[in-house]
Amino acid sequence: MLRWNRSSDAAVVEGEPDDRGSAALEFILVGVLMLVPLVYLIVALGLIQGQSLGAEAGARHIARAVSTAENPDAARRSADLILRSVVDEYALDAGSVDLALDCRPAGSACPEAGATLVVTIRTRVALPLVPPLFGLDRLASIPVEASAAQKISRFWESE
Repeated sequence: MLRWNRSSDAAVVEGEPDDRGSAALEFILVGVLMLVPLVYLIVALGLIQGQSLGAEAGARHIARAVSTAENPDAARRSADLILRSVVDEYALDAGSVDLALDCRPAGSACPEAGATLVVTIRTRVALPLVPPLFGLDRLASIPVEASAAQKISRFWESE
């Protein structure tokens, strides 16, 4: 039997379930289910961006400091100091940071007067909320690499 509903101007069949009021619940449920992965993605991308900025800043500052140092000992000290400060400033994992110094042209001593110094920093970004169970934290990490090149002065003193 049909019954007329005055509030919605629709006919309602007696004995059928009334679905009024469930749209808000469905909206909240779907909203939460879509919001949680979106927030996780934003947090993960923020961590990756911060680590990549740290690696880039470290490579650039180390290349500049080594190329303007007076001798190899001063270059080594300033590179170590800058790397430690970048690791602290950008909250990099000190155990996963790898620093490589390379000079061009190939085969030249590094650093050498007139050569081009290429500094490369590699690190890994651990994704948030990944447990260290069965090595998942190592598998769920993103590699980040940054390089910077700087010409060494031809008046640079070597040992």
